[in-house]
Amino acid sequence: MTGERIAIAGAGIAGLTTALCLLQRGILVDVYEQASQLHEVGAGVQISPNGSRVLQSLGLEPELHHCVCLAEGKEIRLWRTGQRWSLFDLGQDCLERFGAPYWMIHRADLHRILLQAFERRSGQSIRLNARVEDAEPLEGRLCLTLSDGSTTRASALIAADGIHSAMRQKLLGETTARYTGLLAWRGLVPMDRVQSGLRTRVGSNWVGPGSHVVTYPVSGGLWMNIVGIVEKQGWHDESWTTQGTQSELLADFADWHPEVLAWMRQIETPYKWALLERAPQPGWAQGRICLIGDAAHPTLPFLAQGANMAIEDAAVMARCLQTHDDPAQAFRVFEASRWNRTADIVNRSADNARRFHNACLADATQANRYIAAEWAPDKVRHRYDDLFEYDALTTPLGADI
Repeated sequence: MTGERIAIAGAGIAGLTTALCLLQRGILVDVYEQASQLHEVGAGVQISPNGSRVLQSLGLEPELHHCVCLAEGKEIRLWRTGQRWSLFDLGQDCLERFGAPYWMIHRADLHRILLQAFERRSGQSIRLNARVEDAEPLEGRLCLTLSDGSTTRASALIAADGIHSAMRQKLLGETTARYTGLLAWRGLVPMDRVQSGLRTRVGSNWVGPGSHVVTYPVSGGLWMNIVGIVEKQGWHDESWTTQGTQSELLADFADWHPEVLAWMRQIETPYKWALLERAPQPGWAQGRICLIGDAAHPTLPFLAQGANMAIEDAAVMARCLQTHDDPAQAFRVFEASRWNRTADIVNRSADNARRFHNACLADATQANRYIAAEWAPDKVRHRYDDLFEYDALTTPLGADI
């Protein structure tokens, strides 16, 4: 499909990666973003081999090399004692097994590299202050209505504008979001603010009764990304930009290991948000409109696959649009190609929350038995290998539905 311009709503990871994948295949795009200026939240993101091989195929590895952190491994740690269980190697062994690296990166660094690549390769800028509010068929194309009241035309629309996408509501209606009872805290800490013994290039999942903490290095190891999840009622704000206080954060993890508390004390401005669960819902592809990324399949963060699914989506979408001249058909094939995998990841992510917060983790003896069973090598391979092996560049496309 060449010559026609595809509109993309949203200039986050999903939208920009999709734009780059389409440009690579000779498909022209225009990207619309509701924000008045482009910036990403201060948080880390894990790019596993299923995502990194797509970014490599876009020729982005040289730029990414300077800001990713190649973690040495991943481990489970017990909330109060700090006891360690090694999960898997994220370095050379991961590269040899899956043919692509496992990267830990600051979200703002990834976003900057995607944006610069888009501007360089397209010769144009993102259109800011331009939320796509509606899209209606007009003379074999689409007429898009933007938030400032203006209209524009496109051959098709890919909605990559997140959970609260106007197009998601248009296509799927009001979808039910259930509060999981989980509150997430996040923050970034410069490595040089803590004693040298705490500086590590290992990704750690600290597990405990009713809460867990994830730590991993970003920005080439200059910062540590901290995420704490705690079971708590009465908080339903899903925004990533709501500030909490350090005293609130420390109170939620008061009995935790001194190493966790040492990191948390260095978070100057912690942010908090409610984790809402949405069941997988079909219907992303309707006519010349298609949802992608979080707009299509929002997920909980407990498999670290949200960004990776968006990156996979981008590669598969480009293949569908290159293969089928009719955007409506390409979009149907896209949904058929992505439905089973994304629904499975969404459901498995929810399962992991229960695994991380099991009540038996309160007792060290019971915790040893539980962790040895739940994170046994065969179970870890079963849980992650199919995620990392998936190749969005070559996996067979689904049938038209």
